[in-house]
Amino acid sequence: MATPHTIAVAGKGGVGKTTTCGMIIDYLCKKKNGPVLVVDADANSNLNEVLGVEVETSLGQIREEMAQAELKGTIPQGMTKADYAEMKFSDALIEDDDFDMLVMGRTQGKGCYCYVNGVLKTQLDKYIGNYSYVVMDNEAGLEHVARGTLPHVDTMLLISDCSRRGVQAVARIAEMIDEMSLNPGQMGLIINRAPNGELDEGIRSEIDKHGLKLFGVLPHDEAVYRCDCDGDPSARLPDTDPMKKALRGIMQSIGL
Repeated sequence: MATPHTIAVAGKGGVGKTTTCGMIIDYLCKKKNGPVLVVDADANSNLNEVLGVEVETSLGQIREEMAQAELKGTIPQGMTKADYAEMKFSDALIEDDDFDMLVMGRTQGKGCYCYVNGVLKTQLDKYIGNYSYVVMDNEAGLEHVARGTLPHVDTMLLISDCSRRGVQAVARIAEMIDEMSLNPGQMGLIINRAPNGELDEGIRSEIDKHGLKLFGVLPHDEAVYRCDCDGDPSARLPDTDPMKKALRGIMQSIGL
């Protein structure tokens, strides 16, 4: 079974991380190098809206249902817990023309989820080899990466807006990645929403101060802003869009 190239995207909320992630997915799909699995691991993310797909259920909801079924003994007769998990898990896989998507969602209930978490990881491991790329949109705390939901991170992309605070936030995420000994194959910073696509000297010095590797800069993009306002999927903007063009250049420069 082939090993996919795994890309994890991280950054604090409000910096355009999910929009950037959506455009990365669009870029990979258009390369036609094989199927892409999208994992939305940020409970506050709306990656499906950026991509223009409907979400029926999340793994968080399935986790609840499975935990309840185990508690109440309502797993259908003649089915093992693993079979039941597999059936539920396949319900959560959103299949689009160019990619499949799993939404982690959040879990509301209390209690022990060790078994269910283990089952979900087993299911993901089973699916992952069918894809050329796995792209995971994470929250700033990297919970799912820390938990080992992804087998290994090949490319870690830290997203910040063009502000000192944004850079400081990703510097903390980079420290956390070191502390967790994740050792991604490559890790770097993408600065988003830069006026005219140019980096301010103050921001550049902040990046240097934290020893972050800069992969590239994305311009502030009026069309993306309009998509956000109107609820349109920004990942479907034309390839001539300034942010898309800049991102394509960055992806090619880092070997993707």
